[in-house]
Amino acid sequence: MPKGDCLEIEGVVTDIFKDDIKIKLINGHVITGYLAGKLRINNIRVMIGDKVRVEMSPYDLTKGRIVWRDKN
Repeated sequence: MPKGDCLEIEGVVTDIFKDDIKIKLINGHVITGYLAGKLRINNIRVMIGDKVRVEMSPYDLTKGRIVWRDKN
């Protein structure tokens, strides 16, 4: 999928599981997310309450990839 087709939206981390992260988006929806490869390689930690930027496919609006964690 070309990068231009992705939706980018901000949210807040609400729960963290082993492989999944629950994110509450700014529009109120709760989705399941996972860390992008660059965040995983560089050992970027995501904690509950962190603001994150999520890329989502327009075909599946229940899952997303975390591409940025805002510094608090």
